[in-house]
Amino acid sequence: MGAMLAGGIAGLRSSDSARTDALLLLAHALGRSRAWILAHDDALVTEADGRRFSALCAARGEGRPIAYVLGEAGFYGRAFAVDERVLVPRPETERLIDEAVTFLRDAGRAAPSVLDVGCGSGAIACTLAAEVSDAAVLGSDDSAGALAVAAENARRLGVAARCTFACGDLAAPAGGRRFDVVVANLPYVPTASVGLPPQAVGFEPRHALDGGPDGLDVYRRFVPAAPALMKPAGLLLLEAAPPQMDELSALARAAFGAERVAEGSDFAGLARYVRIETPAP
Repeated sequence: MGAMLAGGIAGLRSSDSARTDALLLLAHALGRSRAWILAHDDALVTEADGRRFSALCAARGEGRPIAYVLGEAGFYGRAFAVDERVLVPRPETERLIDEAVTFLRDAGRAAPSVLDVGCGSGAIACTLAAEVSDAAVLGSDDSAGALAVAAENARRLGVAARCTFACGDLAAPAGGRRFDVVVANLPYVPTASVGLPPQAVGFEPRHALDGGPDGLDVYRRFVPAAPALMKPAGLLLLEAAPPQMDELSALARAAFGAERVAEGSDFAGLARYVRIETPAP
């Protein structure tokens, strides 16, 4: 097995994480943990396992995200099913979960309502339902394929009874309802910066990345209508990239008033999201 792992590493040498990738793929192919693989260097491997490992390495060697090859990605301590219909959840988005969970717990509201606009894989929606045990969560997306993945993740995590997913443009599926918390992680990559294969990001759905010339076209449609989605003393969270924070904050101030808007940072200390609290009644 050691020789097989070494061959996988050599085949993935174009990746800057070749050893980690090969180890993950071999563990997946064998149905074993990485620790077991490392502790059993001399274990025998069947031809079927070898073929499965080779196929996984070939897919990764094409540049496909490791999460697509494995069929899952980690987010907020949980494993989410992912494939080419959805973006791979990013670690920086976990800060939105921190903010929303802290807000809901501090507010002490019974059965709070949450809207995840552009929910994709359901990582945000399902995580909030799992972290806040009485929250009712609606996830919207204009991709039926993405919603199928989100529904599967809700079932896997045991939160399907409190997660509803609906197809439509932005918040249209909300149907005029108002929410305690609204989270929007919408497309914000400038068109010219959206990668192509063999870059890993080039395998992700372009419509979920491309935010127009400066990355904020979708937010310019969403933010002015966002006040109608909010309950009094509610929280709205908007994720984008650090270079876009000034403009996104300006959009939020125009819709909600300057005193309601603040910026939040990701784990690297870079401005990553806009936070808006609506006034109490």
